[in-house]
Amino acid sequence: MFKAGVVGCGHLGKIHIRLLNQSDNFDLLGVYDNDVNISKKTASEFGCKSYGSFEEMIDEIDVLDIVTPTSSHFSYALKAIENGVNVFIEKPVCSNTEESLKLVEKSKLNNVKIQVGHVERFNPAFTAVENNISKPMFIESHRLAQFNPRGTDVSVVLDLMIHDIDIILSSVDSPIKQISSSGVSVISDTPDIANARIEFENGCVANLTASRVSLKNMRKTRFFQSGKYISIDFLNRESEIVEIDEKKSEIPIMTLETSDGNKKKIYFSKPDVSENNAILEELNSFAFSIKNNKRPKVDIYDGHNALDVAIKIIKNFK
Repeated sequence: MFKAGVVGCGHLGKIHIRLLNQSDNFDLLGVYDNDVNISKKTASEFGCKSYGSFEEMIDEIDVLDIVTPTSSHFSYALKAIENGVNVFIEKPVCSNTEESLKLVEKSKLNNVKIQVGHVERFNPAFTAVENNISKPMFIESHRLAQFNPRGTDVSVVLDLMIHDIDIILSSVDSPIKQISSSGVSVISDTPDIANARIEFENGCVANLTASRVSLKNMRKTRFFQSGKYISIDFLNRESEIVEIDEKKSEIPIMTLETSDGNKKKIYFSKPDVSENNAILEELNSFAFSIKNNKRPKVDIYDGHNALDVAIKIIKNFK
């Protein structure tokens, strides 16, 4: 078991603390928060130690879980890495790409692993169809949420859209050619609703919309590729696959005849989606990567790349 510590005892921090306590891969030693009273109260609630300083925690742990506001991610991660401590860090990985690149360099020098909390990679609706996604040419993503004051310190792009940016970057094997975007501030001082169009050099186009001022919640992404359409509902944890397959002997849901007389067999499937706790899955996955000296499923490079695209989207706002 890896000796773990959590910095940040807010809403998400407490979720991480509870799950680390449940995991067979971690021994949660304690927590640290800038607010001493919150730290002590949280430690009492979960039966662990409340550290009086961040430095004291770092000296005793193998893994640091950073669940603090984005502005403090870099400083905590840097101190941990320099002390040879592996780091799990919530998204977005840092406030800017200069910081994330520094963490890339430091993790190499100190031979430690960093995993970034892009939790949708572990959503069972995505993992159920992940292997079916191959050379998508058009992607449409909608991530809508009702207003919540948490997270409004950053643009909706860094708060919500960055999840879909990471999913898309992991699914498209091509450099980005062009980004265009627009964003509007409705309630917050930063944009609350945004749309982005990402064009890749291989011709793939991704259209992303994110809003935190919606009347309903929605987290859906659709992939269109040659002979196949894949729909993922991240919120309700459901997936669908519609494909053209001339080799299958089963009865198709329909047969379409093209203008030149060719008949296309259309098949529909709804993969089984297992129940899981995606945050627990990503934490356990990180433990596996450390134990087996494997690349984390969502490593510091992935976190940096998603942040880089998110910042470019924000800079392109008109």
